[in-house]
Amino acid sequence: MYEMAQKTLALAMKNGADEAEVYYANSRSTSANIRKNMVEGAKEQFSEGIGIRAIIDGAVGFASTNIPNRLEDAVKIAVDSARVRESDPDWTGLPSNAKYPDVTGTFDKKIVQMELDECIELALQMIEGARSSEILATSGSFSRSYSKHLILNSNGVEVEEEGTSTSGFIDVITTKGDTATAYDFAVSRNHDIDFNQIGVNAAKLAQGSQNGISIEPHKTDVILHPFAFSDIIESAFAPSIDADNMQKGRSSLIGRIGEEIAASELTIIDDGLMPGGIETGISDDEGVPSQQTSVIENGVFKSYLYDSYTAGKEGVKSTGNAARQSYVSTPSVGLRNFIIEYPQSDVISETDSGVFVNTVIGAHTANAISGDFSVEARNAYTIEDGQVDKPIKSLMISGNIFEMLANITGAGTDVRKVGGTVTPSIRVSNMSVIG
Repeated sequence: MYEMAQKTLALAMKNGADEAEVYYANSRSTSANIRKNMVEGAKEQFSEGIGIRAIIDGAVGFASTNIPNRLEDAVKIAVDSARVRESDPDWTGLPSNAKYPDVTGTFDKKIVQMELDECIELALQMIEGARSSEILATSGSFSRSYSKHLILNSNGVEVEEEGTSTSGFIDVITTKGDTATAYDFAVSRNHDIDFNQIGVNAAKLAQGSQNGISIEPHKTDVILHPFAFSDIIESAFAPSIDADNMQKGRSSLIGRIGEEIAASELTIIDDGLMPGGIETGISDDEGVPSQQTSVIENGVFKSYLYDSYTAGKEGVKSTGNAARQSYVSTPSVGLRNFIIEYPQSDVISETDSGVFVNTVIGAHTANAISGDFSVEARNAYTIEDGQVDKPIKSLMISGNIFEMLANITGAGTDVRKVGGTVTPSIRVSNMSVIG
């Protein structure tokens, strides 16, 4: 792998690139799919390939291949593409070699050694957790993956990492009485998930959501489960802190560094170093050392998130937020581990009256510039006298993410990793709910 990447890099420079970068990725995954209380099938997938960026006079060319004997062709395409493209005056260069931090909890040998039978068994554990005469597991999946990547560039960057992950998801529906659905999932870099409990949680939530009541439109305290809050903040807030969006005028936070934009006790950190984090690594996806970046600190907006290109365009240091979908794509700004911090307490018992929302549908339709959103709440309940009370049949919640962040008044103790977002339940005052 290393020799092949090094050869590719040398070939790009020999063909006339001023700078060049090679991104090699290899991944192996196993999944077992659930349908109607059965494991419907299992499959293994493999992926391996190389992406090449070549830069000539500030113009960037890119090509990729998964065929080893086509590497020379891919290099030629990348270099030729750079030659015919216009020079980008904002290009300042690929990152240089640096000292990389140590990270922990990103590799578990047990996940690599899993056999297919064990993967199927873990999927069955979710079904068993949900199974009853009143619950049907309609869909779901277990997955495990192992990945390895190597980044080399002409400025001396040499980053090699490997990692593992495992996850489980199940969606259930009631089969007796009033129809209600629910889901639960978990993801980890280590083999430490209780898959049976995922099924138990989903079944309990579906049964508790039966015979829902209707409520009148009003404004009230809303407690958002980590699933719901993470969906909203990733869709409505994260685009505004993307430096590329800011530089292109697509952010409501342009020029607002140092302003108080959220509740005074709220802190949000983008952390590429978090032990066991889904997005943890020694570097980002172009070889910039990982770091912790305070996005909001005690309510004050502190920083946008940058990759090397957007940082160079603005004359600042990259925050280590370059992300790639795979070897077939170039890097762009992305979140690492997005950690929400607020003083935690038994937030439900401290709420006299309000609504609790487990999940939302439609967060992806949020206005990425203004932060306005309107979503359907799923598995929502009324809160009365500090207790979760009655299920709500149908509910929409709407608002603006910046008003929402300013109106946070509490957080639970139920911190969850929802992909790369790490958050407890969050209570927001004065939210509009429509039954």
